[in-house]
Parts: sequence; structure tokens; C-alpha cells
Amino acid sequence: MAISTTTHLNFRGDARAALEFYQTVFGGRLTTITYGDFGMPKDMPDADKIVFGQVAADNGFAVMAYDVPGQAPAAAVPAATTREHGMTLTGERFFVSVRGETAEEVGALWDRLADGADLIEKYGPSQWAPGFGMLTDRFGVTWILDVAAPYAG
Repeated sequence: MAISTTTHLNFRGDARAALEFYQTVFGGRLTTITYGDFGMPKDMPDADKIVFGQVAADNGFAVMAYDVPGQAPAAAVPAATTREHGMTLTGERFFVSVRGETAEEVGALWDRLADGADLIEKYGPSQWAPGFGMLTDRFGVTWILDVAAPYAG
């Protein structure tokens, strides 16, 4: 049995902008469907918001997103993620991890994703991988980008 997982991100009104940005970073096909497309009256406040959105690329990258309806309660904002003395200190429940095969290909993704981001750890060689970096993008999503290290076992 084969299974796959896809990160599903929840936004509050900027899912379309986030998905469009992720498409510029990772390539692929962009799909966006609004609440209005699913039948919500066009004059309702959330009608133009994304109920289903996705970027899917031939290289295997995929991310989904939607806009949480306006009446849903907001989650508590976690403390900013930092790295100190090789440790990641965070209150976030998850990070999005993207792993590639070469430092060059991952570095190119990093350069595009870092536009407007808060850098947590600059991309470069690490003790465990030929390339590693961590950032929180302009939409508040924390990403880890790294290069698959050769298996040493």
C-alpha cells in the first residue's frame, strides 16, 4: 500500500496570496476554489476566500491551503522560533520540511522562499547535512529546508 502526506495550511484571508507565492518558489500547478465557487452567496463576507487550494509540482512538492471562515476563533500565536547553540526553541506545533538531493537545488528554493521571511538559521552546511536552513515566511509558516545526507549506515 502506498500513501502520501501533504501539508495543509490554514490561513485567515491570505491563502490565495500564499499559494501564489509558493507556486513561484516551487513551481507546479495552482488550484484555487472559493467558498463562492461552492455555492456561498457572492455577497457573503467569505465568498471570495479559498475553501480549497493547492500547489502541486511534478517533482513531488505539494501543499494545500484554505482560509478559515471569519467566524472561527483564532488560535493563540506561538512565541517566535529561534535557534541557539544548535537547539531549536519554539512554541509552534509543526514546521514544513522540504528536502532535496543537492545543496544547489535546495539553495535555489531557499533564495526564493526567503523573500520577505524572518531567517531563523541561514541556509548552509550543517553537522548533519550538506545544506540546512530554517525560516518563517512572510505568511507566518516556518519552513526547514535541507539536503538529504548520504546514508552512513
